[in-house]
Amino acid sequence: MNSIHTITITFLVTGLMMFSGCTKDFDEINTNPHGFTTASDGSLFNNIIESLQPGWDEQFYINNEILYKQTEMAALTKEAWGNFTIGTEDIWKNYYGTLPEIRELERRYATYEETPAVVNMKAMLKIVLALKTFKVTDLFGDMPFTEAGYGFQNLELLHPKYDNQRDIYLHLLEELEIADSIIDLTAPDEEPFTSFKAFDRLFSGDLIKWQKMANSLRLRYALRMSEKEPDIAGEIIKDVIENNRPVFYGYDFITPMLESAVMMPSAMGFKNESLNWSFREHNNLRLGTNIWRLISAHDSIDGSGIFDPRAYIFFETNNAGEWRPYPQLPDISTPSSGGIPYGEHRDQAGAFNIKGESNIYSPFNYFLIRDADNMPIPIITGAEVHFIKAEVLFRGIGVAEDKMQAEIEYLNGINASVEWWMEIAAGSTLPVSGMTFPEMITIPSALGPASVQMTYGFWNATTDEEKLRFIYAQRCLDAFRQPAEVYALARRTGMTPREGNPIAHYRLPYPPSEVENNAENWARAVAAQSGDTPDVKIWWIP
Repeated sequence: MNSIHTITITFLVTGLMMFSGCTKDFDEINTNPHGFTTASDGSLFNNIIESLQPGWDEQFYINNEILYKQTEMAALTKEAWGNFTIGTEDIWKNYYGTLPEIRELERRYATYEETPAVVNMKAMLKIVLALKTFKVTDLFGDMPFTEAGYGFQNLELLHPKYDNQRDIYLHLLEELEIADSIIDLTAPDEEPFTSFKAFDRLFSGDLIKWQKMANSLRLRYALRMSEKEPDIAGEIIKDVIENNRPVFYGYDFITPMLESAVMMPSAMGFKNESLNWSFREHNNLRLGTNIWRLISAHDSIDGSGIFDPRAYIFFETNNAGEWRPYPQLPDISTPSSGGIPYGEHRDQAGAFNIKGESNIYSPFNYFLIRDADNMPIPIITGAEVHFIKAEVLFRGIGVAEDKMQAEIEYLNGINASVEWWMEIAAGSTLPVSGMTFPEMITIPSALGPASVQMTYGFWNATTDEEKLRFIYAQRCLDAFRQPAEVYALARRTGMTPREGNPIAHYRLPYPPSEVENNAENWARAVAAQSGDTPDVKIWWIP
């Protein structure tokens, strides 16, 4: 964890973090010749891309303790970590620690001659800023944005005002449209882009992938606000789909494309060590009965009811070699969970199956949370785009209702998600022993996209509502390692798979540092939103 904390501290000092908790001597820092204002454009962009990694404390206190529980995509067997504010601080500091670097690049670009190369760099920056900002506003609601990140340029903006979420959404969606429209795929590969793209560790300067990211995100976030802004959202969705703007594809008719935007540690030069730490130290997440119903036809402990190969990728058997889900709604008679299923001793072949005698419930798959090199951090997949298209076509949002085409997109989404995850699993390796997923875990050959469709094909549904629930269920499974995305889907639709009462957790409270150091602006924002508690709905929730 120390390496991540070091990065955060570096952002605080050299990036002049402009979230309201900053109390540094800005005059002194602003004249520091070693500050980020002396860094190259590429190195600044590299830092921004690196900041897309979820933080150690974000994963531990937010993903594992709150979001998996609220989405019911796993079972939280014990609530032992109530100090979630450590996680909200991590998210806040990541964003506002990086924002000054984004503002610095914006300032520089405004001074450059507007060549095709510079315009492409501007577009890439707009897309990353939108991605990062959507993430934060979707968790907290209103947030400092238009005045934020400028403190090193203007000391009067040390305590930035809050923007309402609707304004943020409309601005970012407009910026994504601009980014898509200004990217020049025919621009000569010349300076300053030639040097700059070497620091693009996401797509290595591949501009068509940046264009696909912009439009894929436009679909995601336009649909997210469609219940509150149906006309504006519909126009955006119509533009992307009817004008055939480039997006990520999972399947192109019958051809697997399996495109996605991910952070791949081995390709990007880092080890995702925080992932295993967050599970090993937390140790309270297990397979739950809610998701078990999505991947198995019955409760046989030998796994004979499993019809979805992703079951073997996301989870594994307990210490006794049995498939046992933890009740999503436990009672006082439910035995407690325990064991050491996430311990690093399992890196060794002889100890791989040692999960502790008290590990009586199926844990997350060890490869999924231990492979620090080849397990990607997903941003958006081609499968998700198919599921988005399936919903908008099924419901007629921005485009004409076409349930036959919706079914095609839905089946393409299943094909793409299952094959993408199976491809990821096939390349997964443990960092110490080098043991591979295929060596240690066998996915039955009968399982694949077809076995999922046999249960979740539209022909198995009796009503339109059930078909829509199928779309949401499969989108949740595809986003299994993106709990914030499933959380957004659950809050927007109220129709994602779950047991018990409807979701009633809608946002994260602002971190204490913001309450303490930006008190006036925080108070205004809280009053405007009618509170700062999880039961307060953010703007786009119906």
